[in-house]
Amino acid sequence: MKVSGFTFCRNAVRYDYPVVESIRSILPIVDEFVVNVGRCDDGTLELIRSVGDPKVRIVESVWDETLRKDGLIYSQQTNLALSHCTGDWAFYLQADEVIHENDLPRIVDAMRMYQRSPEVKGVIFRYLHFVGDYWSTNPWFYHKAVRIIRNNGEVESCGDAVGFHLKATKQYLQSGPREWLAPSGGRVFHYGWVKDPKIMLAKKQEMTKVYHGDHPPPSEAKLYSQDTFEFEEYGILKEFRGSHPAVMKARVATSVRFAPRRNRWLNWRFYREVTRRGFRG
Repeated sequence: MKVSGFTFCRNAVRYDYPVVESIRSILPIVDEFVVNVGRCDDGTLELIRSVGDPKVRIVESVWDETLRKDGLIYSQQTNLALSHCTGDWAFYLQADEVIHENDLPRIVDAMRMYQRSPEVKGVIFRYLHFVGDYWSTNPWFYHKAVRIIRNNGEVESCGDAVGFHLKATKQYLQSGPREWLAPSGGRVFHYGWVKDPKIMLAKKQEMTKVYHGDHPPPSEAKLYSQDTFEFEEYGILKEFRGSHPAVMKARVATSVRFAPRRNRWLNWRFYREVTRRGFRG
């Protein structure tokens, strides 16, 4: 069984993506790791080269700046990286997603178990979305996503690269027959919202252009009148008391809480959100 890791990134230094930690988190279980690096001038290419592992294979690309709708450039760049993967399985991590070392044996077992089950097209992971700091998770973000796919040419990244669909029919894997998906036993630690508020604002402004071009909806237009990003739901987020992946040790050790937060069960806004969006543990 051969396993390829793959990802894409651009401006990873400017927007403080933990892409090196992301890559290193699964290097022990992949045979190669393809990194599609978009042209930029912030040192991202040099950062990826600094990983210094022979498994890492860099592909350089130039983004189509005219593709500014619904985040489609993200799936395009993901599929470019995927096209260079040679493994039986392709393990996708975005540049702000990290796997815990304790989960690696279960993930390998899942790939081995389902390797000879062709009906299984994807392997699904549970998500932890950190917001503001390393001690706060948002339970209302999506809970599961496919991060390993069978690399036989049938499946590709779609939309804004959160998930995958069949090339032939465009059927989204997570809305297809249950036999298409198998559990990984692993978790994705998503750190995309753990940033300095000013860096977070700059990242969100760039993403807004990728989704909406020069005409963002009113809900996003306010980003351009702010001086810093506002983590509006911070006060009702869930406290995280578990362990982070070992590769994140240095980042966590040098970080501080975004702000003081009392017990969310004593915050009326928490109950308002539960009424509106349901309870998520």
